[in-house]
Amino acid sequence: QVQLVESGGGLVQAGDSLRLSCAVSGRTVSNYGVGWFRQAPGKEREFVTGITGGGLARYYSDSMKGRFTISRDSAKNTVYLQMNSLKPEDTGVYYCAARATISYSYTEYDYWGQGTQVTVSS
Repeated sequence: QVQLVESGGGLVQAGDSLRLSCAVSGRTVSNYGVGWFRQAPGKEREFVTGITGGGLARYYSDSMKGRFTISRDSAKNTVYLQMNSLKPEDTGVYYCAARATISYSYTEYDYWGQGTQVTVSS
């Protein structure tokens, strides 16, 4: 089993920055890639970014590349999502999820956190 706990969400204004954290625990954490997904009201969950278990490879959704950055602190077993230049359309619940390899499809992830709300006001 792998447990994931997100934190860092909140209410910000357009143009602000926010950093989300995903604390990972359980089985050998370095064996799992971690992806960030978000879900806006009434919309399907979408891939934001992902990082491999060793942290050597990162993947980004084209629409968020350049504004969002994923990183991993192996000593703390924590994955971060740095979000800059936030827009109202970035509003949603942000989830982190783990699986052996990174997938862009949320249906392929084995373990999920509970999510953290991000609201960007205009």
